[in-house]
Amino acid sequence: MPPHANASQVEPTHLTIPIRSETAEATTPAQEEAVKHGWQVLAILSALMGFASISTDLYLPAMPAMGQSLGAGKGMIEWTVSGYLIGFSLGQLLWGPISDRLGRRLPVAIGLVLFVLGSAGCAMSGSIWAMIGWRLVQAVGASAGVVLARAMVRDLFAGNRSAQMLSTLMTVMAIAPLLGPIIGGQLLALSGWRAIFWALVVVGFATLGALFTLPETLPTARRNREPLVQALADYGELLRHRRLLGYAGSGGFFYAGMFAYIAGTPSAYITYYHVKPQLYGLLFGIGVIGIMGANITNSRLVRRLGGDRLLVRGTGAAAIAGILLALAATTNIGGLAGLALPLFLYITATGFIVANSISGALSDFPQRAGAVSALVGALQYGSGIIGSALVGAFADGTPKAMGWVIALAGIGSLLCAWLLISPGISKSEALRTSAHNK
Repeated sequence: MPPHANASQVEPTHLTIPIRSETAEATTPAQEEAVKHGWQVLAILSALMGFASISTDLYLPAMPAMGQSLGAGKGMIEWTVSGYLIGFSLGQLLWGPISDRLGRRLPVAIGLVLFVLGSAGCAMSGSIWAMIGWRLVQAVGASAGVVLARAMVRDLFAGNRSAQMLSTLMTVMAIAPLLGPIIGGQLLALSGWRAIFWALVVVGFATLGALFTLPETLPTARRNREPLVQALADYGELLRHRRLLGYAGSGGFFYAGMFAYIAGTPSAYITYYHVKPQLYGLLFGIGVIGIMGANITNSRLVRRLGGDRLLVRGTGAAAIAGILLALAATTNIGGLAGLALPLFLYITATGFIVANSISGALSDFPQRAGAVSALVGALQYGSGIIGSALVGAFADGTPKAMGWVIALAGIGSLLCAWLLISPGISKSEALRTSAHNK
């Protein structure tokens, strides 16, 4: 994390907790505890946010072998990704308002228990439909950690500082997708694909143990006391805000392309271009290195240039990369390299899109961070359902379906950022919206 000279911050060796200007409140005990145990908090939050990646990235090299073992038809193995995303999206909508009412730690603990049960069920599955069902359970559990880790960041940090910390967390958690396919490929070679899911059981138990060293970040005085049914109904009211739709839409379209990439590259690389499963992780890891570099760059620039400006530039890069990818996938120009290069550029844009879109949405609703985080996450990962499902539905043994889905997703992401998050919607209006929702 880069140091910044600021009187409101402590030494750069700790997580820094500035007083939130939106509420002008003093630092809470949770913030003071986070300063005291900065890197421990950073590691646990990174692990929680990494569950979305590790739950899928670890078994990507095993997808063709899993399909054969479970007797899956053409395109059906991709539905294990789509099924996961269904549970992940719906789970976030539930965990968000629950955490705003009960605090962050208890819902995360319950989610981790579900994750362990779902992972064990996947390891023992005997059919493709059982696998999809247990992936749903696994996803509902994993979603608690991801959505509430983002809310915890908003509990502790404000404004562009929140975007900076999300970029830092994503840089750290990028280790999961970087190593996931590599480790998964080795587990596949040594012990078969079921060992991958048993490894996730171990990860779940380890994270559950670490969770209880984390302070509760949502004080009782700031919890939402309205009935849970009303809190769920409030999602409709949140969707009336143009800026929130812009942030959610730019991230959502981008995630549709991301999960088209996740669902499509095993077939494109391993089956179409005959890349060995053990080497698939290296190709996948190159993209993750790009994400890490972009996140580091974003964390350094966001407090100077602002998250909205970087978001528009990131979505523009994703749109260009998607168009180049669709052309390469259709014409086969450049072969494997011609496909891998625009994929790398698209994935790298993650560093400028995800943190800024989430932080932008959360900044307007600080008192409803759990619900907003859940809504944005559900829309983003819900879009991933569509992206991965389209790749499976139009699979023809070539990378074409993946290429065109990613191209359309990149263009949609740019349009949302450009048209809905406009300079015409002033910061003062955003602050009025925030005040209205306190």
